[in-house]
Amino acid sequence: MPSDATGESLTPSQGLLLLTMAREAIAAELGLEQAQTPRPAEYKPALTAHRSTFVTLKKEGTLRGCIGSLTASQPLVENVRTNALNAAFHDPRFSPLTAEEWPLVTIEVSVLTKPQILAYGSGEELPDLLTPHKDGIVIRKGYASSTFLPQVWRQLSRPQDFLSHLCLKAGLPADAWRAGDLEVETYQVQSFQEASTPE
Repeated sequence: MPSDATGESLTPSQGLLLLTMAREAIAAELGLEQAQTPRPAEYKPALTAHRSTFVTLKKEGTLRGCIGSLTASQPLVENVRTNALNAAFHDPRFSPLTAEEWPLVTIEVSVLTKPQILAYGSGEELPDLLTPHKDGIVIRKGYASSTFLPQVWRQLSRPQDFLSHLCLKAGLPADAWRAGDLEVETYQVQSFQEASTPE
């Protein structure tokens, strides 16, 4: 299980706290609750270590927003709050979330390990170096870059398909990974997800 900078994995109760913070931040922005600003000093080190996260919103099981960062620039509790608000209101693929939609939305928080460079020889061997359902992947070429969380393996279970769609997401040709000139990094996540749409 991925561990944070303190060497500790997050516990289920800590994951629940992150989900609660994400939900409260969005609800406050919608005017449904009073805003609660995280104070890192009040939390245990596992929740205040600088970690990168992604927050994913789904409306009745369909993607409604997903925003995150690969750079650990904030304490974990603050990073989750920031990405929750961005996923709800600033994902360019979607219009801002509305109060009417809110009861239909569930949240998933993914806490990332630090990406590690994946050394490989040719593009043809790259798929064999990936671990489906475990590795999140980052690709870069010049100004183009993109990432898929490990959860995306559920839809794209073949490494070749995973890489092709990742290239398309970056604005590159689908077969760009075959050239062997992409910078590739891998990471893992510890994810926490609301079990069902809250009442």
